[in-house]
Amino acid sequence: MYDLLIHNATIVTMNADDDVLADAYLTVTDGAIAAINRHRVGTPLPAAAETIDAEGGIVLPGLVNAHTHMPMALFRGLADDLPLMTWLQEHIFPAEAAFITPEHVHAATRLACAELLMSGTTTCCDGYFLEDRVADAVDEMGLRAVLGQGVVDFPAPGVADPAHNVDVAAKFIDRWTGYRPLITPSIFCHAPYTCAPDTLRRAKSVAREAGALFQIHVAETREEVQRLKTEHGCTPVAHLDRLGLLAPDTLMVHCVWLEKDDIARAAGGGAAIVHCPESNMKLGAGIAPVPRLLENGLTVGLGTDGCASNNNQDLFKEMDMAAKLHKLAADDPTALPAKKALQMATIDGARAIGLGDVVGSLEAGKRADIIVLDSRHPRMRPMFNPVSQVVYAAGADSVRDTIVDGRVRVRNRELVGTDVATLITPVAAVARRILPPVVAD
Repeated sequence: MYDLLIHNATIVTMNADDDVLADAYLTVTDGAIAAINRHRVGTPLPAAAETIDAEGGIVLPGLVNAHTHMPMALFRGLADDLPLMTWLQEHIFPAEAAFITPEHVHAATRLACAELLMSGTTTCCDGYFLEDRVADAVDEMGLRAVLGQGVVDFPAPGVADPAHNVDVAAKFIDRWTGYRPLITPSIFCHAPYTCAPDTLRRAKSVAREAGALFQIHVAETREEVQRLKTEHGCTPVAHLDRLGLLAPDTLMVHCVWLEKDDIARAAGGGAAIVHCPESNMKLGAGIAPVPRLLENGLTVGLGTDGCASNNNQDLFKEMDMAAKLHKLAADDPTALPAKKALQMATIDGARAIGLGDVVGSLEAGKRADIIVLDSRHPRMRPMFNPVSQVVYAAGADSVRDTIVDGRVRVRNRELVGTDVATLITPVAAVARRILPPVVAD
């Protein structure tokens, strides 16, 4: 007997052959996918302790949000419609100094986890401060995550003396390595303009020694590129290359303003990239050259960024936006097809954050991170192409069930075992201190 059976489904596997199986079923044992098969009419389904009837819906690998800052759910909508540096220096950094405490980080992360799970994301890659409390919240909520302790060269929440920033990150990695099966620790250097060369080298050395992912924002704005050229005589990517940081276990986020040599350097080093189109658009940062990155063999995942610069963590919106944005930018409707957008949100995102052998596709032996989409909504019918349907028609509200590591975390659109109201209340209480109640509520 299997632990879980999902049947009566169109299964979009995202495997190497891009198999899509109609009227199929999937079985799970000990948190891993046991088998995926078409159901032959007249033959009995396998026995299982728990059964989910997809009712003709689409079954997908759980989505992989390759870049977010979960505690920043606390600042959703706080400072909209501003340029990046104004947004950061005049609003976000002061708000973090005033309101980012261990308790607030824990509460905001729990709320963010609920949003992710209920919108079909089963794995995320996070980078922030007080990441121990992020990890505690993620562990409680049952999300899979790569979690990076933040590093900057100025006082930050939990690191009053920046001289100890890399040491704090190293202790975080040591503490969480192997501690919880769904949590993979990493290190997150904010950016080349907030971390000195020695800080970057030391952080990368810690990550390399631990076999951990090294995350960093890179070339997000024109201003950043010009600043690095002024201070170091080269682009941000060239700067990281000179420091020996470009490698397969380096994750570069945004990469909007890349020169031709930058793309070649990144491809040569094997670094992966995360595309955050909605955040880049909202901040007016620009459009990352994703088609050229893909042409050069780079692995590109998809991320929402934090709720303060995007306002949501909905990867369905992100897929739709990415596919359409690059068609418009290239004046070419084939520039970023739906299949590639879905790959970026699943298997390519998993590869980018170092979990490609674990999740990102539905295949026997991989961990059972699975979502079930309700295809009975009017906007989901007719369905000629399930992949296009997922990218261009589905939304977060299409997610009916979410399974992480074989455990049902969302059933019939409701979070299992947790009342969402209890997650909202503590965050709303902090929000009332940040802005007047009539605005915050």
